[in-house]
Amino acid sequence: MANELITLGGGCFWCTEAVFEQVDGVVAVESGYSNGHAVAPSYEQVCSGETGHNEVVRVTFDSARITLRELLEIFFHTHDPTTLNRQGNDTGTQYRSGIYFHTPEQEPVVREVLAEAQAAHGGRVVTEVRPLTNYWRAEDYHQRYFLNHPGQGYCAFVVAPKVEKFKRTFASRLKRT
Repeated sequence: MANELITLGGGCFWCTEAVFEQVDGVVAVESGYSNGHAVAPSYEQVCSGETGHNEVVRVTFDSARITLRELLEIFFHTHDPTTLNRQGNDTGTQYRSGIYFHTPEQEPVVREVLAEAQAAHGGRVVTEVRPLTNYWRAEDYHQRYFLNHPGQGYCAFVVAPKVEKFKRTFASRLKRT
């Protein structure tokens, strides 16, 4: 099979990107903004909450090595899908939980895994599911942020624990180096 794309919003894109960069079968991860109305928004504009955009990661994956279902299970375990417009201390619509599918064939899989997450969380999941629209790549300094700045405060105290949780919970899905 060919590579596929899925776009995920799980709070700060530095966290989500850092997790999915560790996943075996993931070919590339790019931080960006999606599902808003502004054209080519800047980070500052997105943070204002006025663009409608979400901080997201576009995940390119080899579907022969990892399924969309497996990626979504990782997604639901590495962020809190029950908090509206918030992850930890990061608040605002740009931090909302979202799954943005790229093809009509992805939607039933997304909805099935979402229903399972709803059951597991007592119906409190607020993750939005929509087709990907109006995607823009984030500025270069946001790309691979955790890898390039592991000692930075936010990375050390927020991103690193999420990456460690992924490694403990999904050890069999960890990239082999």
